[in-house]
Amino acid sequence: MSTETQPRARHRRRLTRRRTVVGGLAALGLTGAALVGSGMLAPAGAASAWPAPKGEKPVTKTIEVSGTYDGKLQRFRGSGALGDGGQDENQAPLFKLKDGAVLKNVVIGSPAADGVHCMGSCTLQNVWWEDVGEDAASFKGTSASAVYTVTGGGARKASDKVFQFNGAGKLVVTGFQLSDFGKLVRSCGNCSKQYKRTIVVENVDVTVPGKQLIGVNANYGDTATLRDIRIHGDTKRKIKPCVRYEGNDKGKEPPVLGSGPDGTHCRYAASDITYK
Repeated sequence: MSTETQPRARHRRRLTRRRTVVGGLAALGLTGAALVGSGMLAPAGAASAWPAPKGEKPVTKTIEVSGTYDGKLQRFRGSGALGDGGQDENQAPLFKLKDGAVLKNVVIGSPAADGVHCMGSCTLQNVWWEDVGEDAASFKGTSASAVYTVTGGGARKASDKVFQFNGAGKLVVTGFQLSDFGKLVRSCGNCSKQYKRTIVVENVDVTVPGKQLIGVNANYGDTATLRDIRIHGDTKRKIKPCVRYEGNDKGKEPPVLGSGPDGTHCRYAASDITYK
């Protein structure tokens, strides 16, 4: 009898404590929504705070990565030849990732040079760009089976693009946040070698100012899928989630064909975009 009644007594005490807590919150008028708003509970899908860098590391020569490179949340910034902070399309990157490489726990400061170059499939995990230089990252693999994954992290102060998709394959961006930007992802509109590109952006927090999330080349068969996008501060809804272009391989400025969901190249529904 004692082995059965003791657990029940503990269970009753736990229930009593829970009821006391809930009753106390109710007496204070704190609903679930109030708890989320006060920060006592984190809302699902909320953007994480920007990390405080754990040290500084000047980079005078591109760091080449094969395997996994863990930056331990140090701030990496260009110095010397990588330190002019310009917008030159031909700048060298701070990091150059070989096929299959992983870059994680890195804060990229200013100047950022040309950020990160992925030469094949790669993973960028918890990488933060404080002040994007020319581009935060460029994806340059030539295989249609290449997969570039960006998980977590964030970018801000990108006057043009955050992610430049020059190569072939599929780019997946999840759990990312950005603010003060031109475009989140642009499938190269005028590269000398063009490919069909697949882009998936999911669970992303976007804060104004900004212009567009994804630019695709309809004539090369690009597709962009957007899910669970939260746009903050865009009361007039000026940020365009997806824009279709007519790309070329001649280096010319590509004309805009249209924007918004079309079920073919820009794949999302109104419910996939939330304005806050």
